Amino acid sequence: MIAMTIGDIAEAVGGRLVAGQDASSRVIEGLSYTDSREVEPGGIFFAKPGEFTDGHLFAPQAVERGAALVVVDHELGLDIPQIVVDDVVDALGALARTSIALAREAGVLRIVGITGSNGKTTTKNLLAAILGRVGETVAPRASFNNEVGAPLTMLEVGESTRFLVAEMGASREGDIARLIHMAKPDVGVVLKVGLAHAGEFGGIEHTQRAKSEMVTDLDAGDTAVLNADDPRVAAMAQLTRAQVLWFGVDGDAAADRVRATDVRSTRTGTTFTLHLPAGVEGDGPSREVSFRVLGEHHVANALAAASAAHALGVGIDDIVAGLESVTRAERWRMEVMGGARGVTIINDAYNASPDSMAAALKTLVQLREPEGRAIAVLGEMSELGEASGAEHDRVGLLAVRLGVDQVVVVGAGARRMHISTINEGSWDGESVFVETQDEAYALLESMLREGDTVLVKSSNSAGLRHLGDRLGELYS
Repeated sequence: MIAMTIGDIAEAVGGRLVAGQDASSRVIEGLSYTDSREVEPGGIFFAKPGEFTDGHLFAPQAVERGAALVVVDHELGLDIPQIVVDDVVDALGALARTSIALAREAGVLRIVGITGSNGKTTTKNLLAAILGRVGETVAPRASFNNEVGAPLTMLEVGESTRFLVAEMGASREGDIARLIHMAKPDVGVVLKVGLAHAGEFGGIEHTQRAKSEMVTDLDAGDTAVLNADDPRVAAMAQLTRAQVLWFGVDGDAAADRVRATDVRSTRTGTTFTLHLPAGVEGDGPSREVSFRVLGEHHVANALAAASAAHALGVGIDDIVAGLESVTRAERWRMEVMGGARGVTIINDAYNASPDSMAAALKTLVQLREPEGRAIAVLGEMSELGEASGAEHDRVGLLAVRLGVDQVVVVGAGARRMHISTINEGSWDGESVFVETQDEAYALLESMLREGDTVLVKSSNSAGLRHLGDRLGELYS
């Protein structure tokens, strides 16, 4: 965090300093935390109320771990400076906004905001790998992209930070605008507008409006990086004052965009040729990329990261080196496991939407061994609202039409996938439904044989990532 006195922090968050008025001039440089178990000496603990518990209960543990300051919504009996505020989460955002403003005054910090229904975390990781080659870069841990995680990441920015990569998620309209108010991007990236979380938004039109908040407040000197392959994203070009930089996988597209040609998928990743936009002197530079993140659909994320880096002035050699240094999208995202006895497990069960489910199934079939089987272990796609039934049906149909050899559907919330595969394929045992992960594990343990490639895919709430881990350990 940018160094600030406790008094300045109190002013920034609109709070009242208690239990240590004489400490108002003390300087705080430590990080901010909402989990008492992660607090390090000199840090700030925000006692955030939670869904099942209350951070105020854990403030004593935060003090024991060395917190120098706590932010609370009521005074606690602790011998440590406290700032009392009306809303702890709002205070966290207010401090992030002030800290980023102070960092901006140094004239070094550049900010990239990333949003989209799919691919935010992967794109964030790729861009952080690129930018980290040319300057000090702060990026979120895991999927820190909401009103709590995003400001925690912003508060990691220091005086020497050159780049902040801010992943900005949303579950309703206004969420992204709130995060942009804390740290307005120089480069705003919109990846895709899909059905992920459509139930929370109230439909895909609401999703589109929410994602467009990434670009509507950009200034003329900023850059909006937009996916030319998604019509809903492409329409956002009409909503921004910023310069638009297009990206797309269509290799025949105009030379004024970031694009890929000669895309070739293998079991070890994807190879493609990256083209940067043409300049006034002719064709832009191009390089072949040996991209080790599994799945052809991640090429679009690589192009988005390359576009943002290009907008910040990073050269193609550093862009390619950064892309090639990343070996997986993220834990539980197209993570290749196993290998023993010729069985490969692809654990992609951290998130699932109709788009990502379709992409993962296509990758599974592409990577199937000539003498092996493609086996899809599928769980529920959550937060789809009224579209849930039809989209689960569609995934079942797609599995049959792609030629997946065996489908194992896990959990009552995903049962329509199983019914759909049976209705489409008139199969005899090629689709199996089980209620629990333990049943699925026992079935697969008896079923799998040399040469099989197994995809485990579901939303995080379905928990199949743990089944994927168990299978990975079984064949490690």
